[in-house]
Amino acid sequence: MAQSQNGIQVARNLIIYSFLLSTLLFCVLTPAQEPTPDVETIIKKIDQLYRSETSHAEMEMHIVTPHWERTLAMTVWTKGMDKTFIRITAPKKEQGVATLRIGNEMWNYLPKTNKVMKIPPSMMMGSWMGSDFTNDDLVRESSMLDDYTYQFVTPEDASPDHLYVQLMPKEDSPIVWGKIVAAVQSGDYTPVWQRFYDEKGNLMRVMNLKEIRTFSGKTVPSVMEMIPQNKEGHKTVVRWTNATFASDIDDKIFTRRNLQKRR
Repeated sequence: MAQSQNGIQVARNLIIYSFLLSTLLFCVLTPAQEPTPDVETIIKKIDQLYRSETSHAEMEMHIVTPHWERTLAMTVWTKGMDKTFIRITAPKKEQGVATLRIGNEMWNYLPKTNKVMKIPPSMMMGSWMGSDFTNDDLVRESSMLDDYTYQFVTPEDASPDHLYVQLMPKEDSPIVWGKIVAAVQSGDYTPVWQRFYDEKGNLMRVMNLKEIRTFSGKTVPSVMEMIPQNKEGHKTVVRWTNATFASDIDDKIFTRRNLQKRR
């Protein structure tokens, strides 16, 4: 009888040991679940990608059409999400052209006529300097975080290396796009591309973001390529050549008086 009980106890121990061993192997071999990404965190990163408390950048804008090409050099200052100042520095023909946004107001200065013109809200989606970027693209009046609702989506051409967010304009937002779909890298949420659709769901333009660089400790795509889908042979490429973030910037830069200065 004792030997029988000992056999039963050994069998039980073997079962328990096998269960514990299989559980341990399962824990070791099963990959850890990735934390669920926060869609709001991704939208904030896109919104604030090229901004900080302040920013000062040198850029080149190359505009391509079927009939001509030109390149503009410009300097851009920003403060928070509400202030932007842009001044074209080359070529000589456009030198001194400037754009200022404070809150929801925007002005352009044209040296040839020595006039400051206020840009009405209806023109915010108009072309900036003949490029495929709009006034709103350059001065960032609209905010993805404030003016859109957003959710994760999976497009037909989805990649496992990317996450995708669909943005729909809120009813009270002055947005012309029917929706925007944005792709970001899965690991660090760095934006990869954005696709802009009209209210009927037609793809109107694609913005590719590439050539990752680090400026002043901030890592961003240094090239923005805007390709309209309804104008064959057109594209505009903006390249960041230098940038400084979170530095002291004089508030006098963001004034209408500064618009008329040539340098």
